[in-house]
Amino acid sequence: MKNIILGIQFMFVAFGATVLVPILVTSGVETELAKKGITDFPETYKSFSPAIALLAAGISTLIFHLITKSKVPVFLGSSFAFIAPIPLAIVAYGYENTLSGLVAVGVMYFLFGLLVKYFGTGFIDKLFPPVVIGPVIMVIGLSLAPIAVSNAGENWGIALITLLTAVATVMYGKGMLKLIPIFTALVAGYLAAYFTGHVDTSGIHNAGWLSVPPVVLPAFDWQAILYIAPVAIAPIVEHVGNIYAIGNVAGKNFIKEPGLHRTLMGDGVGSFFASFIGGPPSTTYAEVTGAIQLTKVTNPKVLRISAITAIVVSFIGVLTALLTSIPKPVLGGVMLLLFGSIAAVGVNTMINAKVNLMNTKNQIIASVILVLGIGGAHFEIGSFQMSGIGLCSIVGILLNLILREKKEQNREVTTGDNE
Repeated sequence: MKNIILGIQFMFVAFGATVLVPILVTSGVETELAKKGITDFPETYKSFSPAIALLAAGISTLIFHLITKSKVPVFLGSSFAFIAPIPLAIVAYGYENTLSGLVAVGVMYFLFGLLVKYFGTGFIDKLFPPVVIGPVIMVIGLSLAPIAVSNAGENWGIALITLLTAVATVMYGKGMLKLIPIFTALVAGYLAAYFTGHVDTSGIHNAGWLSVPPVVLPAFDWQAILYIAPVAIAPIVEHVGNIYAIGNVAGKNFIKEPGLHRTLMGDGVGSFFASFIGGPPSTTYAEVTGAIQLTKVTNPKVLRISAITAIVVSFIGVLTALLTSIPKPVLGGVMLLLFGSIAAVGVNTMINAKVNLMNTKNQIIASVILVLGIGGAHFEIGSFQMSGIGLCSIVGILLNLILREKKEQNREVTTGDNE
């Protein structure tokens, strides 16, 4: 019973972020369509459901535990790395076609697991040094800034209540409360919106208590695959960091046993399945790692209970209707902090690695990645196109491999009296 209670508690730590990803993606799709003058949200542009995100998270977590021999206390939730490219892909290719690109992300995880198994981890540092990964993560957050401001701008009062709740929870929250700032902010913002008449509750009244999550299968599309798959670079590196972190918390070397190759493969197969049924790719959740550190509960069984709980909750139709009724200003308030926090992680990645930005090569790599990513650069040859995060990631990797360190000549300057 104690493990069950802990498992349910850990699920709610991951709940806010897991369901927020599909909600933010839907908001992003609406924003992109509005730019094109489309306001009726046609069926081809439909997006993730919070219910399918919960179902996908639960099942992908169980798959991860199966592949990692049930040794790693990890919960896989919806990845924030894909919030920016998914709306653009859905508008360009449609929802089902976009899913094929997300399925390819899981394949990339798995392939990297195989590479780690046979060649070790050295190639990851060579291909994806901090000077590449840091700016790419910054682009993920900063490229979403206009959506945050646009949503918050519909009612700045409600947005600020949401934002300040999240900030207060992070700064002054105690215990488990400190680990769920997104959840508490959504609750506070929703209540503020409800009591000021900004919530449409008709969907909640019409929803049934039990509802099967809307499973949608992918439609194969090479263009969508080539557009989205490169974005997997950042979360793959993030995965490595998270496995080191959970290992430190649990006092075990998960890089060695069950092995980084198995955790990458587990994440890959989990993400593959998550997107195959119509959900966002999954990733290891740092929030849950924080909860494990706080409670000192490192039994992987507890996280499997969390996964089962997420699956059960995904069938509660009223909850899905409640989540989809969250007004845009509430989402905007969360976005203001969340997207900036993602960008800050990118900055912190370079600081922790002591990246020297006075170095000419590093300056060039970081500058080009940031301008291409935030500027929305678009590359197209015939029917093939690539833009945004995927494009700047590939360019950053190529620049890192092609550019050579400039050897500065050290000139020895001496001074003295010539008498």
